[in-house]
Amino acid sequence: MKHITLNVQGMSCNHCVNAIEKNVGGLDGVKKVNVSLTDAKVEVDFDNAVVSLDEIKETIDDQGYDVV
Repeated sequence: MKHITLNVQGMSCNHCVNAIEKNVGGLDGVKKVNVSLTDAKVEVDFDNAVVSLDEIKETIDDQGYDVV
């Protein structure tokens, strides 16, 4: 199990939080997602044998946000 914290730009409201939590949380291997609007961060606990960090980043990018 890995824990990562990503800096994500473009999040501004609860819709943003819900979109990221739903889509990243829906990936196989993702155990927990925590989005902080005030810190512009997304914390993810995941099994890297099932899902890659690149897949997580791509899922966030696909929602219209920028992982920096």
